Amino acid sequence: MKKNITKETLKKAFKNLVTAKAMTEIYEANFKVVSKYVHATSRGHEVIQTAVGMQLQPQDYMFPYYRDDAMLLSIGMTPYELMLQVLAKKDDPFSAGRTYYSHPSLRDDDKPKIPHQSSATGMQAIPATGVAMGMWYKESMNSEFDSEESNLPISVCSLGDASVTEGEIAEAFQMAALKQLPILYLVQDNGWDISANEAETRAQNAYEYAAGFHGLEAISIDGTDFEQSFHTVKKVIETIRAERRPFLIHAKVPLLNHHTSGVRMEFYRDDLEEARSRDPYPKLKALLLKNDFTEKQLSEIEAKTEKEVKAALDKALKAADPKPEDLFTHDFAPTPITEEVGERSPKGGEKVVMVDCALFAIEELMAKHKECLLYGQDVGGRLGGVFREAATLAQKFGDNRVFNTPIQEAFIVGSTVGMSAVGLKPIVEVQFADYIWPGLNQLFTEVSRSCYLSNGKWPVSMILRVPIGAYGSGGPYHSSSVESIVSNIRGLKIAYPSNGADLKGLLKAAYYDPNPVVIFEHKGLYWSKVKGTKGATSIEPSEDYMLPFGKAWVLQEIWGQEAEETLSIITYGMGVHWAMNASAELGMQDRIEVVDLRTLHPLDYETVFKSVKKCGKCLVVTEEPSDNGFSRSLQGRIQEECFQQLDAPVMLIGSENMPAIPLNSVLEETMIPSVEKVKAKINNILNY
Repeated sequence: MKKNITKETLKKAFKNLVTAKAMTEIYEANFKVVSKYVHATSRGHEVIQTAVGMQLQPQDYMFPYYRDDAMLLSIGMTPYELMLQVLAKKDDPFSAGRTYYSHPSLRDDDKPKIPHQSSATGMQAIPATGVAMGMWYKESMNSEFDSEESNLPISVCSLGDASVTEGEIAEAFQMAALKQLPILYLVQDNGWDISANEAETRAQNAYEYAAGFHGLEAISIDGTDFEQSFHTVKKVIETIRAERRPFLIHAKVPLLNHHTSGVRMEFYRDDLEEARSRDPYPKLKALLLKNDFTEKQLSEIEAKTEKEVKAALDKALKAADPKPEDLFTHDFAPTPITEEVGERSPKGGEKVVMVDCALFAIEELMAKHKECLLYGQDVGGRLGGVFREAATLAQKFGDNRVFNTPIQEAFIVGSTVGMSAVGLKPIVEVQFADYIWPGLNQLFTEVSRSCYLSNGKWPVSMILRVPIGAYGSGGPYHSSSVESIVSNIRGLKIAYPSNGADLKGLLKAAYYDPNPVVIFEHKGLYWSKVKGTKGATSIEPSEDYMLPFGKAWVLQEIWGQEAEETLSIITYGMGVHWAMNASAELGMQDRIEVVDLRTLHPLDYETVFKSVKKCGKCLVVTEEPSDNGFSRSLQGRIQEECFQQLDAPVMLIGSENMPAIPLNSVLEETMIPSVEKVKAKINNILNY
């Protein structure tokens, strides 16, 4: 039997609704001032948002979306704090003026935790589900958790019904249902996308859609009815806390204000009268009058609230803007790994192939840190990765620490945001660089920007392993080089090692780095089966060996010479082996310096420029197509910085600029660089 809602709860809910309503109205009244930056408001959605927010606890995680200001007020945020964001002020508590209104990121002890999420509608479902998966993992590892505990944390993901058509929503629902994760998907359905309505864009609503995900229980309610909303949310949250399984609440609500301040409802809406007939404000007011509140009491609450909201806006308008120098903070969280430590080549050690250096590094990390876990496609116990890069790990650490995911790169990448937020360190992988594209949205919108747009509160601590490069006729979907795309995503650290010792040292450094790291691992170097790549094998470094990011290695160093033409080759990955073998076959080891970048971001420009200035000539070697890429950009930077010391233009050799790497081995060899091609380019530049 439902308990009656207390008068105090009703009063709190009414105060919250009229605060959100007053904020909408004052924004409209001061439109020209307030709408310098785009905002959306919760008008029409206030009741369901209030019913959810007021029942969450500090240990919970929530992912509001851009229309959820009533939800933010209900967890204890003030109008003034929200207005600092709508005006993009320095003291905006979420992002310090960096991101839009109602794009929160919060880490207060007394409120639910809110990791950063982007404006891309629906994308928050994957990080939110990642939080729930992190809770699932921690509970599975910790026997002290009692499934009957009433205060276990939950994750709440707020969505608009239109966003549920996004494919990444399906990935989130799939994993929540598959793993039975403690998450509530709150879907607020106002019948509209922007100007397209539900009849145009949806074959079914979210409640109907959820039926296809077995194990995801769905409920549909009137989101303007406070009693129904409050009791439904209460029961669902209590069930999730106790039974650790996912729910979806589909709440029908009207949109009573503009889509955003920049897209006005009168431009396209033909249902405004019908929408206003479902306004939750008079319905909640009538409920309070039925429960012994008087008109006078409610009028006093409204008058006081309007006064508070006006004072908050007046104060926020006077608040300071960020300073120009504030732009340059929190792109990355500080890393403790700044120096090379440990033994790189322990005495008596045996040489091992590159893939084993990575495997042993992860095994050591997992043995030492229970928060370390590994997941992706086919990395689990049966196979241990298509390159055997995770072999034996599931057997040693269990199927909840090393596990297979469905074929869903977006979830693999984006879930790390949530896993990191709950204190875990996920190591994930996509099987081939060519498969990174479905995960690029999450990598760009959620992973890379979290630290910066949360003003440093939520760096994403994760490692993404990416087997890359052409080898053995892999063909067009297993051979690509994608570093130019990924290196254009600011907020990521990127490694591209050429040998096993570097791979192990960089993996260890990446683990202790609080930022997101992408490690490109050339599959042609994994086993050193490609002719001329024995240099990728290494004596396995010691367990404590770490190699900091941003430290290039002068692998083949020469003295500056006046009588001879000398050359600096700047390269990474497979290019290191082409360069070393080419200089050896030409007998020019004393005239050619080879610099292995090791990391593409941060990039050790100091070592690069020093080498080029000493040698006077420079060749950049890459496996990527030669036009419009990372290496072409590096070539230009070298030319600009070292111009006065150069005796020839900086040159570059890369793959041919074709749409894909063909399957046929003759065509593959024609496409990509080789030792012979690098030798010819060396002679060309030395004779310039």
